[in-house]
Amino acid sequence: MNESLRQQISDLVGKSRVVLFMKGTRQSPQCGFSAQVVQILNDLLPSYETVNVLASAELREGIKEFSQWPTIPQLYVGGQFVGGCDIVREMNASGDLQKVLGVEVTPVEAPTVTMSETAAKAFRAAAAQAGDEILRLQIDQQFQYDLFFGPREAGDIEARGTAVPLVLDRASARRANGLHIDFIAGANGGFKLENPNEPPKVKELTAADAKAMLDRGELTLFDVRPENERALAKIGIARSLDPAGQEYLLGLERDTPIAFHCHHGSRSRAVAEQMLRQGFTKVYNLRGGIEAWSATVDPSVPRY
Repeated sequence: MNESLRQQISDLVGKSRVVLFMKGTRQSPQCGFSAQVVQILNDLLPSYETVNVLASAELREGIKEFSQWPTIPQLYVGGQFVGGCDIVREMNASGDLQKVLGVEVTPVEAPTVTMSETAAKAFRAAAAQAGDEILRLQIDQQFQYDLFFGPREAGDIEARGTAVPLVLDRASARRANGLHIDFIAGANGGFKLENPNEPPKVKELTAADAKAMLDRGELTLFDVRPENERALAKIGIARSLDPAGQEYLLGLERDTPIAFHCHHGSRSRAVAEQMLRQGFTKVYNLRGGIEAWSATVDPSVPRY
């Protein structure tokens, strides 16, 4: 490594007390390992410095030589190399990372998690093939869930109330209390997780599920398309989101279940996101839009 590059890296390492060399940025990681470390640091620190090694091939190879470590991401604290993704994860689980960062290690209570009998049965069947591995649950900051079988790790927290043993890391455990896990059989089935800690977010509805909710009077559907598209095809029960429709929508109680549709689902999702910001808490988007409705629910609705 030339002296100029070594000095550049040394300056970057010393730029902040905590520096993460990663692929992508804190806001947009470009690899799964970088994303894992970002999530861990986000849970522990309000701010830290990141360096995107994808911006420079010279820097990307140089940091590996500088640290004598072959992979990215790489974490530095106080000018000292701490480790890559696996080491950071292990240190976070054991509480050692908090000590290195100077963050208070607070105890995390075991969350109470319940399972339906159908979910427990599915887990037991999978456990028979998993050998010594145990059921694990990870919940990230965006409340995306990952259920899988894996080895026990230092710092694991075992959930209470489960029919099948379930362990979580510290960050996931803080987000899991009161979680219920169900299992729905069928082609479009799978595990369904209901978490009272999860902030409101737009939920995707299939056309069939939307039709069932509408038939039960459990949903109000709005069409976000302009009038020229509505003239081509429309779902009879859907209200146009014209000025009158907007007035009606904004007059609803904020816990009213509402759904939106467009042609294929992208424009309506943007409107649904806006309604979350307006304070609505049960917001749905019709996956596939009116095209999916025509294809799977009502073929009399023209396709265009």
